[in-house]
Amino acid sequence: MTRLDRYLFRQLGIALLAVTIGLAALIWLTQSLRFIELVLDRGLSLAVFIELTGLLLPSFFAVILPITTFIVTLFTYVRLNADRELVVMRAAGLSDWRLSRPALLLAGVATALGLALQLWLVPVSHAAFRTWQYEIRNEMAAILLQEGVFSSLGDDLTVYARRRNPDGTLRGILVHDTREPGAPVTIMAEEGRLVSTGNGPRVVLLNGVRQQLEPATATHGPRLSTLSFAQNNLDLATTARSTPEPVRNRDSRERSVSELLRPDPAENLPERDLRKFRAEGHQRLASPFTALSFAMVGLATALASGFRRYGDWRPAVIGVGLVVGLLAVGLSIGNLAARDNRFIPLIWLHAIGPAVISAWVLSGSPGLPRRRPGAAEG
Repeated sequence: MTRLDRYLFRQLGIALLAVTIGLAALIWLTQSLRFIELVLDRGLSLAVFIELTGLLLPSFFAVILPITTFIVTLFTYVRLNADRELVVMRAAGLSDWRLSRPALLLAGVATALGLALQLWLVPVSHAAFRTWQYEIRNEMAAILLQEGVFSSLGDDLTVYARRRNPDGTLRGILVHDTREPGAPVTIMAEEGRLVSTGNGPRVVLLNGVRQQLEPATATHGPRLSTLSFAQNNLDLATTARSTPEPVRNRDSRERSVSELLRPDPAENLPERDLRKFRAEGHQRLASPFTALSFAMVGLATALASGFRRYGDWRPAVIGVGLVVGLLAVGLSIGNLAARDNRFIPLIWLHAIGPAVISAWVLSGSPGLPRRRPGAAEG
C-alpha cells in the first residue's frame, strides 16, 4: 500500500468508525427506551438492562454498515474533489480505479464484517435476546408487577396490587387466573410476599378469599365455589399449571443460515414459514455485499463528476438518491421473495448489480462522454 493509499484509507477508516458507532449508539438509545421502564419502575437491575439491550447491537451494525460505508465513501471523495486534492492526484496520472483502491479495500473489510455478523453474531445475539425476554416473561414475572396497575402476565393471568413495598410485600391483592380452561379463578387477599422457586416466581397470599367457577355437569349448571384461606400459594409463571412448559418457537433471526435454507423436517413448519426462511437465508448471505455495491455507487457518482471551480453538490444528491432508491427496492424484493421464492435471484441481483454498473462507470463508461483528468468546469 502506497503512502497515498494509506492517506486515503486512514481518512475513510476513521470516518467509517466514527459514523458507524455514532449511528449505532443513536439507534440503540432509541430502541432501549422500550426497556427503560423495567429499570425505573419495575426493579430490573441496570446490569441486566445493559446486557439485554446490548444484545441488539449486532443486528444494528449489520443493518447500518452498508449505509455508513456508502456515506463515508461518497462524502470523503466529494470533499477531496472540492479541496482539489483529486485534481492533483489525477494530474499525477492516477486513474479512477487507482483512486478507488483505498475505498474498495475499506468496503471489502466492511463486507467481511457484515458476513461475520450475519452468519454468526446476529443469530447468536438475537437468540440470547429472545431467551432473556422469555425469562422475564416467565422466570422474572415478578418484576412486571406494579402497584395500582392491572398487570397482565401473559394472556391468562392478571394481577393487581394496591401497594408494593420496597421489600416486595404486596398489599390489597386481586388475581384473575384463567390458565385452567373452563375454570377461571379470582383471588382476593390482604397481603402477599414474592418468593423465588425452581419453577419461577411465586406469591404467598395471606388472609384472602378464593372464588372459582366450576364448569357445568350433567346434573347441575355452573357453580361458584368460595374458599377462605389464611395462606395460599400462586405461581406467577405464565405456563399453565396443568401442562408441561411449551417449547419456545424460534423465529428466523435466531436461526443460522443453514437452518434457514434447510429447516429440520421434524419441526413440521408450514409452507409459508419455509418460504420466508429460504428468503431470509439468501438475504443473510447477500446483504453484506451491499456494502461493496453501495461504496462503488458512491465512488462512481463522486469520481465521474469532475471538478467544478465553485463546488458541485450534484454528486452527493445523486448518490444519496440512488442508494435511497436501492434500499426501497431491497425492501420490496425481500417481501416479494418471502411470498414467492422464485424471486430469490432478485435478492442477489439487488446486492451485486449496482457494483457491476458502478464498475462500468469507473472503467470509462463506453458510449458516455468523459472529462479529461484535471479538467475544470466553470
